[in-house]
Amino acid sequence: MIAGLQDDQLIHKFGGRFKLTALIQRRWLQLMQGARPMVPHEGLTPLEVVVQEIAEGKLELTMETPAEAGEDVEVDA
Repeated sequence: MIAGLQDDQLIHKFGGRFKLTALIQRRWLQLMQGARPMVPHEGLTPLEVVVQEIAEGKLELTMETPAEAGEDVEVDA
């Protein structure tokens, strides 16, 4: 386990493990799609980069609808 994820204060800051996991997954996907890391990343895995970004307060959890996030939305006619 990555040491930064063991801090319960971090878990509570984002409203629980599920929301923190959602943030990690979203940012990890951004990095995999070519987004630039917001922290020095030499020698770190993408997951370690995300945890470091969270620990340094560089990421916030925002709740977007799929349309706001630019995702395809199915509309029943």
